[in-house]
Amino acid sequence: MTEATAERDVDRLNAMLRGERAAVETYTQCIEKLNGSGIATQLATLKSSHAARVVKLTSRINLLGGAADTTSGAWGAFAKLVEGGAAVFGEKPAIAALEEGEDHGKKDYADLEDLTDSTRSFVVTELVPEQKRTHDAMRAIKHSM
Repeated sequence: MTEATAERDVDRLNAMLRGERAAVETYTQCIEKLNGSGIATQLATLKSSHAARVVKLTSRINLLGGAADTTSGAWGAFAKLVEGGAAVFGEKPAIAALEEGEDHGKKDYADLEDLTDSTRSFVVTELVPEQKRTHDAMRAIKHSM
């Protein structure tokens, strides 16, 4: 792998990492706002999946010689909006916002053409199955309401 391709992989993985960090922040805020509801326990499980992906992405970025982003970037601002929406509007809008985030994550993990074969394989085997699981679970939660 050349330095340029490693850097490109690191950049894309960092974009995914920022999305996963934002997901963890958003789930945390929604769980706090919806504490006591039956859905909070389900959300905690989904949050754990995103937290595990943060660890995997950070490790992969380090392996490639890159520096893993430590913030959620612009997605963190989205998390703050969700927090405010959950507090003001309640459970259904918070769940809808989480589902929208899961939709975005699913699309982000589908766009892998610019990655090297080894990094693409990492994403497909280590990240995509969990993203599909959390996406499908969030969709089921939303439709059960």
